[in-house]
Amino acid sequence: MERATRRLDTTLGELIAAASEVAFEFSQSDEEAYKLARLALVELLKRSSRSVTLDEEFERPLLGKRYLH
Repeated sequence: MERATRRLDTTLGELIAAASEVAFEFSQSDEEAYKLARLALVELLKRSSRSVTLDEEFERPLLGKRYLH
């Protein structure tokens, strides 16, 4: 069973700016805000990546896809 695909159309810069804005709003210091924003972005990116078995991925034809993922 495949996970439902959720897509967020944004740039990395916009994502960083939004995470930073929220982190600074809820933090007591600049250092704490930077750490909170970093943690949120790392978790978001880790959860958005999918595991790939490279041998299987490269053996399959692209079938008209422009991207490997």
